[in-house]
Amino acid sequence: MALYFSSLNSGSNGNCYYIGNENEAVLIDVGISCKELEKRMYRSGLDIKKVKAIFISHEHSDHIKGLSVFSRKHNLPVYITTNTLISSKLALDPNSIFSFSHLDSIRIGSLKIVAFSKHHDAADPFSFTIEYNDTRVGVFTDIGAVCDRLITQFKSCHAAFLEANYDIEMLENGQYPYYLKRRIRSGKGHLSNTEALELFVKHKPDYMSHLLLSHLSKDNNCPELVEKLFKAVADKTFVTVASRHQESEIYFTANQHNSEAEYSFNPMLHQPEQLNLF
Repeated sequence: MALYFSSLNSGSNGNCYYIGNENEAVLIDVGISCKELEKRMYRSGLDIKKVKAIFISHEHSDHIKGLSVFSRKHNLPVYITTNTLISSKLALDPNSIFSFSHLDSIRIGSLKIVAFSKHHDAADPFSFTIEYNDTRVGVFTDIGAVCDRLITQFKSCHAAFLEANYDIEMLENGQYPYYLKRRIRSGKGHLSNTEALELFVKHKPDYMSHLLLSHLSKDNNCPELVEKLFKAVADKTFVTVASRHQESEIYFTANQHNSEAEYSFNPMLHQPEQLNLF
């Protein structure tokens, strides 16, 4: 009765997040190459045949880099808004494209994906929550400002990927040109550690089991610093940083009222047979 989830990469060099139950899953963004994504799923024991759809948050290259090849090779439907598709300039199979709007609820097997619009400097940016058996995992990255929509969704999540992109002092004192610093902190760029921490402290539900700090800047943040900040106020919530270099562990969360037994996942039992990577 659980949702399990993994960051397959998180950062300006590529983003891809896997969320699913024992039978089906979705990917949020495909910002790494098809070959690299397959390798990382293989190492984790995540079966590509369980992936039933891809959801795209926006058109920046670190979120769509591997989309065309991966979706075509594995014959997967792509949920992407019309404006995002136009801005992406991707050549996708028209029969595989499905659009959505703010607060749409989309069923993928027994999973329910809710899309909601966010603040970011893209054509039509969205965040998502994935729900199964009253358990929700949120993917909240590339967000310029905390808004009521984000707060509402965050408060309902049992686990979340939450952007903590930059440390304010590191950004101010760093080597980025002024225009780029202004873009990052503009309200349509990225969330700072401080903004993400305030959201977490004020609105974390008591039942949130996991928080994966995501989309950290390579130059303007420090994984050890931000992890320490959040762990100091995390209480019973497990906090870790989603790496920009490799896949994370596979985590799981469940609505305890509906979960009679602890969920366990053994990657060795789920090695995908269809991959030939060597």
